[in-house]
Amino acid sequence: MFYFCAAFKRNTMQKPSIPEGTRDFGPEEVRKRTFIFDTIKSVFIQFGFQPLETPAMENLSTLTGKYGEEGDKLLFKILNNGDFLEKADPEALSQKASAKVLSSIAKRGLKYDLTVPFARYVVMNKGQLTFPFKRYQIQPVWRADKPQRGRYREFFQCDADVIGSDSLLFEAELVQIYDEAFARLRVPVAIKINNRKILFGLAEAAGIPDQFMDMTVAIDKLDKIGIDGVRKELAERGIPESAIDKIETMLGVTSPEALQPLFENSPTGLLGLQELATVYRFLSNTPLSNELRFEVTLARGLSYYTGCIFEVAAKGAVMGSIGGGGRYADLTGVFGVPDLSGVGISFGADRIYDVMGQLDVFPESLRTSVDVLIASFDDASQQYAFECATTLRKNGLSVEVFHSPGKLKKQFDYAAKRNIPFVALAGETEMQTGTLTVKNQANGEQQTVTIADVSNVVKV
Repeated sequence: MFYFCAAFKRNTMQKPSIPEGTRDFGPEEVRKRTFIFDTIKSVFIQFGFQPLETPAMENLSTLTGKYGEEGDKLLFKILNNGDFLEKADPEALSQKASAKVLSSIAKRGLKYDLTVPFARYVVMNKGQLTFPFKRYQIQPVWRADKPQRGRYREFFQCDADVIGSDSLLFEAELVQIYDEAFARLRVPVAIKINNRKILFGLAEAAGIPDQFMDMTVAIDKLDKIGIDGVRKELAERGIPESAIDKIETMLGVTSPEALQPLFENSPTGLLGLQELATVYRFLSNTPLSNELRFEVTLARGLSYYTGCIFEVAAKGAVMGSIGGGGRYADLTGVFGVPDLSGVGISFGADRIYDVMGQLDVFPESLRTSVDVLIASFDDASQQYAFECATTLRKNGLSVEVFHSPGKLKKQFDYAAKRNIPFVALAGETEMQTGTLTVKNQANGEQQTVTIADVSNVVKV
């Protein structure tokens, strides 16, 4: 039996791995990520937002049709429980018609973002909510995207949304939230702003209002494929060359005022300019720490946006957008509750983490979670160290007792590898006097103090 088990283990042993597009995070990385979450959360709370959580998976009927044609392709589908092929369409299977097969083998999917599940929650709990309802949510989402630098298949979003009001005051607040959060994180950013109504004005000015979605899907790829690539995609979508020329000219505009004469025959475009001016008016006497920039090329590919849209880019770092959002006039309408306007933004926590690493702006204190290691010489002094640690923890310190008394070099090496800034020695003299000898690992200075005074030494 022993030989069989050993052979079985050898034959079935696999090299451990994780799915492509996901990451493990060790202790220091988790501390850094928690710092990001806590910082953003503190700003959300400061602006009156309430916490919310929704399940990792949603019904596919909730998710599909909400993100546009590109987004729907990136939904992770979850196979039905048990024999998922039992109720599959035989004809669709034989034809390898994946779209037809899907409806019979998968009824759920991992959530693509936090906004659509939020809208579903609002509809299901409408009678218990006070509107406008302001919520924040910090949870992972999943997208079946091609993994690359700054793009993952599992990542965290930090969202803030207001639903139940069409007041543009909230757009201005969301700009302030971005500004304040990134200022606290010490990440300089450009907060880009546009309006989907302005984009519709572009389509009308170009004479293609019925091809608005085709235009925005192509424009949204401008950063990736350049203007030549956008022109090619617009042509492939059946947009005339004369209209493409007009679109390219308008995409070169750098101020909302320059669009005014172009929108003479576009009431929707003019309304978009008016909404943008209102947001700027709210912010006019409240200076920002970061740049607020109008960008006519900002499209946001998700189809549910109907008004102001936002995107955030980090300065001095190689990374795509680290935040985005916008106004959605009737997202809850698809769930049977129309006319609940909302607006929200999202922070891309994983990209922010990568950017802060590039810029080296994480606080030094995040390198360790332990204030002091207590070293001991023998069993008796280890017992004393254990008792001292209990007292110090009650005094608010993070304390670790080295597991094995004896050689001090080994204990100091451990402290150095763990980035523990102070080592407290518990020996016979310290036991007799009720003290600890505390050594500063950075400068080598040490002093013998009472247990009550250790906090004063460590926290200086």
